[in-house]
Amino acid sequence: MISPLYVIKIGSSTVLSSDHAVYKEIRRLSKKGNKILLVAGGAKGIEEYYQTIQREVTFLDLNNGSQARYCTAEEMDHIYKAYHQVMIPALAKGLQEEGLKTFVQCAGEQGLVVGKQGPPLKVIKDGKKGIVRDSLYGSYHSCDEKLIESLLSHYDVVCVTPPIQNGSHSKQYLNIDADMLAAHLAIEMNAHHLRFVTGTNGLLRDVEDPDSTVKDIYLNDPVDYVQGRMKQKVRAAQSAIHLGVCDVAIMGSSMSHAQSSWFWDMGDADNSYALLNKVVQIPSVSHNEEELTKYLLQHIQIPGVTNTVDPAGNIVFEKGDGDHTLLLLGHVDTVPHIWKVKSDETTISGRGVVDAKGCFVNFVHMLKDVQVPNNCKLKVIGAVEEEVSSSAGAYYVRDHHAADAVIIGEPSGQNNLTLGYHGLLKLGISINKGQKHSASRDNVSVADQFVLIKKELESRMKEIDPDHVATTTRINQYKEEDRDVLEAILNFRISPGVQEDYVRQLDLLVSEEVTIDVLRATPGFMNKRNCSLVKAFTKSFISQEVRCKYLKKTGTSDMNTLATTWTDVPIIAYGPGDSNLDHTNQEFQSYSEIDQSRVLLKGAIENWFTSVMEVEKRAHRQRVSQ
Repeated sequence: MISPLYVIKIGSSTVLSSDHAVYKEIRRLSKKGNKILLVAGGAKGIEEYYQTIQREVTFLDLNNGSQARYCTAEEMDHIYKAYHQVMIPALAKGLQEEGLKTFVQCAGEQGLVVGKQGPPLKVIKDGKKGIVRDSLYGSYHSCDEKLIESLLSHYDVVCVTPPIQNGSHSKQYLNIDADMLAAHLAIEMNAHHLRFVTGTNGLLRDVEDPDSTVKDIYLNDPVDYVQGRMKQKVRAAQSAIHLGVCDVAIMGSSMSHAQSSWFWDMGDADNSYALLNKVVQIPSVSHNEEELTKYLLQHIQIPGVTNTVDPAGNIVFEKGDGDHTLLLLGHVDTVPHIWKVKSDETTISGRGVVDAKGCFVNFVHMLKDVQVPNNCKLKVIGAVEEEVSSSAGAYYVRDHHAADAVIIGEPSGQNNLTLGYHGLLKLGISINKGQKHSASRDNVSVADQFVLIKKELESRMKEIDPDHVATTTRINQYKEEDRDVLEAILNFRISPGVQEDYVRQLDLLVSEEVTIDVLRATPGFMNKRNCSLVKAFTKSFISQEVRCKYLKKTGTSDMNTLATTWTDVPIIAYGPGDSNLDHTNQEFQSYSEIDQSRVLLKGAIENWFTSVMEVEKRAHRQRVSQ
C-alpha cells in the first residue's frame, strides 16, 4: 500500500499552545498509514528564549517597509539555542504525549537541509539608507531526500525546524522562513498534501471576522486583503501549488476542512471545468481517499441535494426522495504515482482524470443539470477502493444503497456504452522448496517451476473459458534459510457468461511444494441490450445524431461487484475518456469530449426518468380502470 506524504507546517504559537488539537489530528493521520513531515516555526519560542536570557530580539527595517530578523553570527547562536531549548522539547513532548514515535531536529543538522545565503540587505537605520552584510539569512537549496525518506519509514513523525545549513560554510547556520521551508520540502519530497496550520479559520478576508474564510484562492487572484505574517504563508502556498504536485491548504488548528482555504492552479481552463481540476488536483490513491471526500462533503453545496460520507468512506449525494432510484456510481480513488496536474483551454492531464475522476465529476454536474421527478431519486456516489481488490466502497453500496438502475462511471469514450466486463480470478501462488545448485541436472528452479505452473493453469482454464486473459501481476523470489521461495499473483480475466462456479471446476492442486490461494473470484457480467436503461441511452445518442457502439471490456469495475447480487438490476458503464490510458502516466481528457458526454448523459438520465413516469401512469390507469 502506498503511504501518502503529508507536509504540515505549524507555527510556534500552535506548538507552545495548550491546545493540542493539531497533535491529535497528526496522530489520526499517522495511524491511517500516512507519512508525516512536520515543519515548525519558532518566532514565539525565540521571544521566550530571549526573555530568559534578558536579551532584546533585534530586527532590521528594510527599504520595502517590512522587517526582518537580524541574524548576526552571535544572534544565530542564540536562535539555534532557542529552537533546541524551547521549540524542540515542546514539539517532542506534544507529539510523544499522543504516543507517536518522533524524530525532531533543526533542519541544518547533518546537512539535512542546505540553503544559500541571501544577498546584503537594504535597510533604513536612523532614517538613513544603508546596507547590512552580516545577517545570516538564506533560501532553500536542497535536502537529503534519502535520509528524510529513511527517517519517514522509521518514525511516525519527522519534524524539522529552522535554521538550515549554509551550503557555502557547512559549520554555519542560516535562518529561513519556516513556511517557505515547508513549501520547498513538499515539492522536493513529492508530497501528496501540504497543510499550513494557523490559529485562524484558514485565510480570512477580514481578520476581525473569524467566519470570513476565503474558500478558494487561485494563482492569479489579488490577495491584497492579506496582512502580517499571513502574507508569507500565502506566498509559500502559491509557490508550492505553482511548482509542486500536491494539494495545498491553509487550515485552522483542528485541520478541519470546514475552516480551510485551498489554493488552485487552473491554467487556462474555463470555469466550467473548475470542479474537475480541483478533484484531479487532490490526490486520492486507494485507501487514501479521505482528503477528497472531505473536500467534496464541505465544498459541494447544491440546493435540494443532500450529501454525506457513508461508513465505507464513499461520498454520497442524493436529489429527490421518490421510490425509483437511478444510481450514478463513480469512484474517487486512483492507482499510485501522482504528477502535476496541467490544464489549458482544451485539455487536462493528471492522475485519475480518465480513470475515473472525469466520469465522476460529470455525475456530480448531473445533480445541477437534471430535474428529478417527484416519484424518483438521483443518487450519485463516489466509491472508495475501486482500484484495489478489497472494493470496500462497492461492496457497501451493494449491501446498503438499493437502486433500480445503475450507471457506472468508467471511461467508455463519449460515443460508446459499456455493457459488460470480464470477471477476475486472482490467485496467490507460493512455491517453497529445498535449495539445489543451479548447475544440477535435475534442478528445477522456483522461477522455472512458476512458468510451468502458469502454463498448466492456463491450459486448465482454457477448458472452462477459451476467451480468458491471463496476466502475472507480481513475482517475489527470495531465500529462506535452506529454502527457495517464490510468491506470485496470477490474474485470470473471466468472460461474462462463464458459470459462476468456475473456481470449483478449476483444479488448483499442483504439488505439495506449491500453495495456490484464491484471493478474489468475481464473475463477469453482461447487461442486456433491451433494458430500459440502454434504451434511454440509445434515445439520447439518436437525439444527438451519434451512432452508439457497445463495448465488452476485459477489465473489471464496480459493475462486477454489484452484479454479484443485483442480478435483475440494469447496469451499464459510461463516461468520457480513452480507457487505453487507464493506469498510465499519459492520462488526459479533452474538454470537448467531457462536454459532449455530459449532454449525452443528461439526455439518458432524463429519458430513464421519463420511462419510469410512463410506467407509473400506465399502472395508475390500470388500477383506475379496474
